[in-house]
Amino acid sequence: MRTVFLALASLLAAVTAPTHAREPAAMVVVEQAAETGSTRFVPARVAAERQAIASYGPFRVLDSSRAALVGVTDSAAPAQFAAMLRDHPALATLEMIECPGTEDDRANLKLGRLIRAAGLATHVPRGGSVRSGAVELFLAGTARHIDEGAEFAVHSWIDEDGREAADFAPDAAIHQPYLAYYREMGMDEAEARAFYAMTNAAPFAAARWLDAAEMRRWVGTRVSRPQPRIAYLDLPATLP
Repeated sequence: MRTVFLALASLLAAVTAPTHAREPAAMVVVEQAAETGSTRFVPARVAAERQAIASYGPFRVLDSSRAALVGVTDSAAPAQFAAMLRDHPALATLEMIECPGTEDDRANLKLGRLIRAAGLATHVPRGGSVRSGAVELFLAGTARHIDEGAEFAVHSWIDEDGREAADFAPDAAIHQPYLAYYREMGMDEAEARAFYAMTNAAPFAAARWLDAAEMRRWVGTRVSRPQPRIAYLDLPATLP
């Protein structure tokens, strides 16, 4: 697998142009956050940190039924999620508060599948920000809730050679892992292709921002068919 260089700014800094670079063939992602001086998302994250009764990487357990995502996910995130669910098996909702994206796209899609298998709903509260690869995690909710004042950002992946999604034929194999994931999250073939095209229509360097109403038109009001909830013992402590 080719290597990709990762650059991350402070996790507490909000981004106005979040970036999400992927090497889809190897399913590796790069996040590069741009510091702007804005702190509009910090209070919600600080509140979650103060309320948390336990922490697992970027996850914070808020109470017996709710956990929050407050940072970048990486290769350790699936195992961290598994450990959280093992210790707090009654969790039902993942609050997505400050979610810049992911450092590892392969692990991110694995995490999304674990969220779906665990039967969790996803909720983006007012002031919540879900960007880049974190959008895939939002889709994993068996039910998806978006409050007014939430925001999302999407953009094309890019590989280390500077090629973006539009540089490959629509039927190229490089697109299939993402389309397959969207179908698993409840989209039919047409919906998956439309959503994928929408995200990749925004160049890597110029994210498209969507407000609550815009994202609801894509996925926000869609409730996924309930899945049998897996027991925490079915979640491995570590993942390959």
